[in-house]
Order: sequence, then C-alpha cells, then structure tokens
Amino acid sequence: MKLKKLFRLHIIFGIVLLSSACAKNPVTGKRDFVLISESREIAMGREYDPQIVQSYGLYEHDKIQAFIDEKGQEMAAISHRSNLEYEFKILDSPILNAFAVPGGYVYFTRGIMAHFNNEAEFAGVLGHEIGHITARHSVRQQSKGILAQVGILAGLIAKPELAQFLDPASQALGILFLKYGRDAERESDELGVIYSTQVGYDAREMAGFFRTLERQQVSSGASPLPDFLSSHPSPADRNKRVGQLAQEWQQKEGLQDPKVNRESYLKMIEGMVYGEDPRQGFLEDRVFYHPDLRFRFDTPSGWNYQNTPSQVQLAPKEGNAVMLLTLASGESTQGAANKAVEQFQLVETQIENKKINGLDATIVEGVQKQESNQIRVRLAIISHGGKLYSLLGAAGQQDFGGYRTAIEQSINSFADLKDQEKLDRKPLRIALERTNKAISLREFLTANGVKPEDMDRMGILNGMDLDQEIPSGTLIKLTK
Repeated sequence: MKLKKLFRLHIIFGIVLLSSACAKNPVTGKRDFVLISESREIAMGREYDPQIVQSYGLYEHDKIQAFIDEKGQEMAAISHRSNLEYEFKILDSPILNAFAVPGGYVYFTRGIMAHFNNEAEFAGVLGHEIGHITARHSVRQQSKGILAQVGILAGLIAKPELAQFLDPASQALGILFLKYGRDAERESDELGVIYSTQVGYDAREMAGFFRTLERQQVSSGASPLPDFLSSHPSPADRNKRVGQLAQEWQQKEGLQDPKVNRESYLKMIEGMVYGEDPRQGFLEDRVFYHPDLRFRFDTPSGWNYQNTPSQVQLAPKEGNAVMLLTLASGESTQGAANKAVEQFQLVETQIENKKINGLDATIVEGVQKQESNQIRVRLAIISHGGKLYSLLGAAGQQDFGGYRTAIEQSINSFADLKDQEKLDRKPLRIALERTNKAISLREFLTANGVKPEDMDRMGILNGMDLDQEIPSGTLIKLTK
C-alpha cells in the first residue's frame, strides 16, 4: 500500500512539474517547455550584464548611446513584453555583432554600428534582438540544455582544466555565440519586421543589411557570425522573406512613408572608432604593444590571440597550453606572487625575485595537482608604471616541456614601450565625404586616396557594390 501511495505521489508531482514547466509564450500564446521562471530569467540577465561589460568594455559616446536608448525604449514599449526593464548598450568591440541576453539586455558592438548605413537597418536588427527576448529564445534553449558556458578561447583549448585560468567573466559568455535554430531565427526575423514597422521604419532595409553581414563574413573569414546569420535558413531566402514581410506589415499598419534616415544616422556616427583600437593594445609582427600602458612583450609564434579590456589571452593551435596577461593585486611583486600561489593552489613551487629588462619581478613555477592530472604553471609578476602585471603560462605536466621555451621567452621580453611610433598609434575613425557628381563607388574611393587592397572593405562599410553608380550629393563613409 505504501508503495502504491508513493507511486501516486510521484505521478502527481510529475504532473505539477510539467504544468509549471509549460509556460505561455508571450509572442505566440502557445505553451512552451520552459524550466526557468521570468524572475529567474531577469536575474540571469543581471548576472550576465556586468560580465559582458567587463569582458568587452563599453564604447563611450553620449550621442550614440542616447540614440539607442531612445529607439530601444520606443520599440520595447510596443513589444510583446513591454513589462521588462530593457537596457541597451554599445560594446567596445570591432566585431560585427548584436545580441540579447535574457531579461531585457540588448548589446550592439561599435563594429556593427559603424556598418549600419541608416536608422532603418539599425531598427530592423534592434527589433530582431528584442524578438529573441520577447519570444524567450535563449530561455527555451537553456531549458533544452543547449546553452554551453565557454570562455573566449575555450574553443581553442583542448584541455578543459586550462579554462580555469581564463578571465572568470569571459567564461560565462557562451551566450554571446549562442546559435538559435531555424524556427527561432525566422520568428525573430518576423518580430524585427513587425516591431521596426510599428515604430515607423522601413523594414526592407533589414533585409539589405543581411547582405552586408554576408560580405563581411566572406571577406574576413574569421569573425564569428552574428546570431541572426548563424542558423540554417540561407541568407538569400531570409532576405526575400523579410522583404515580403516588410511589404505586408507596411500595408497592415498603413505605413505610407516609412523612415530610412540615412544622412542623420551617418552624421551621428561620424568620428566613431573603426576597427581595432590600438590605444587598448595591438599585436604586430608577434609583438603585443599597449600604448596607453606603455609596455610590450613578445608572443609565441603561431599562437591564437584575443585581447579584451581585462585580459590578453594566447593559446597554441593544438590547444594544449595557455598564456594570459592580466593586472595583479598586491603591494609588491612578492606579495602578488604569494596570492597567486594560494589562488591556484600550487605546490612544489620555486620562487625567484629578479629584474626583467630593468623591472622588478617575481617568478613562480609550481604544479597544480588535480584528481586525474597535473597542471604546471610558470608565472611572472612584474612591476611597471605603478601597476603589477601577471604574465602566466600553463600546460599539462606532460605537455609543459614543449612550451617552456616559448613561455619563458614571452615572460622575459616584457619591457617598457619606448618606440614613439607605437606610442603615437591612433585608431581609424569614420569620416564622411559627399559626392559632387554621379560617380561609381570605386572611382569615388580612388579619388579619395583609398588603396586598392582596401576597396572591398570600404564597399562593405558603405553597403554598396564597388561599381554601383552613386548620385551626386551622396554621403559616403571613409576611414581616416
């Protein structure tokens, strides 16, 4: 009898659990299998946001920030989840990307803002990202166990135990590269059309921007696809479908003169940083230079590289080692080294105080013992310009010997940056020039000193084909 009663209780509990897990989708009105409540969804966004900002940094531009706040709140107010407290931010990254995290947080990189050529393109992508939030796409993915937490270089690290050395904030950013399925992307495409149309924009421009993103991906061959281009539907099919949806919704809304606002948008982004900002550090001929912090160090040949505001990350192609440069805390190099030994639980440590290119330094080498393996770490704490820098190399005990020379050479190359040309390096910025006659883009760019090897890049930046005829009086983006 007791077993039968217990069985019935399990059945009842299961029914209750399934009922609570099947939440109503705010967009479709249908029941979705979701194990995450709205309050937890909002809390997740609040947890992700500071990690995202720490890892990428914010691009400080009052005029552009005011613009995305105004347009974002206007669109959020007519969305299917206007009850959420939305936040819109610009990340200081040259990558062309826009993404959303649960609970109402939407991010645009300065890279994608530079590549929009009118307000309507921006509005379409804004609506697409708000659509991911209103339709709870990331929450539905998590409920299916699809969302993976990965670090920026995690895909390049073959040994998971090395990921512990990555910036803790970057380890939670797998959501940035979340690949939604075909149905989710189609749904967000449609929501992008609906929302941007309802606030008065020409959603056909979003379809045209897909082509800019396609061209950029083909050109770079390296940058990750934005989430809205990373799924199954072919870009050509999506462009056609979005164009058709835009016409349908303009008719439904009675929108006779949809906004595009090309010139106002271009004038707003004039002067914006374009591409990598060398003031925040840059890699050239295997040497990492940081003009603002006035240091340099050599990087191992052939290693992959990622620079973020909080950490420089390096990993060999085979993924069996990692090197990281971060700021360290402490009153002295010795004190910071002792903290690192404790933090990473190193044993069999050897500690040496020395000078590296005239700078005070403490070198630590030790072993981190784990259940199934051991990690060998070589770490230098170096004092420079009133700050302490940690330059760490790590690999499995069996692999470390093959990387020791490369790690030691990088550590021993850390030095004060004195090269005035590197210290004076400035970023490219968006500049505007107006055509004074009908002319092809290629001819106009040539007349303005653009080199042949930069022609395709400038065509992509302007969302135009190089042989496209441009009317007189048209504003064109250049970089200077």
